[in-house]
Amino acid sequence: MPAYWIARSRINDPVAYKRYTDQVPAIIAKFGGKVLARGGKYQIMEGPEKFQRFVVIEFPDLATGVACFTSEEYDTAAKHRRENGAGEVETVILEAGEFTK
Repeated sequence: MPAYWIARSRINDPVAYKRYTDQVPAIIAKFGGKVLARGGKYQIMEGPEKFQRFVVIEFPDLATGVACFTSEEYDTAAKHRRENGAGEVETVILEAGEFTK
């Protein structure tokens, strides 16, 4: 069952953050991920307006999405945004389907 990596971020240092974003597409592809939305227009319907960038990536399943996020390659790339406050990110990986029945 597909799973979706959903992230919202705030970029504080565009130069350092770009070092992160330049590496991520190859890492996502390695794990079979497909970017469905990244950047672009958005409208916040409810909640804080702190975040300015939104990303949705589809993975074949939850375990693969989690493996991508926890991989050494991703961790190395993410250091560019994590160190010195280059970016603030909230990420969740959500399995597709209706589970509240």
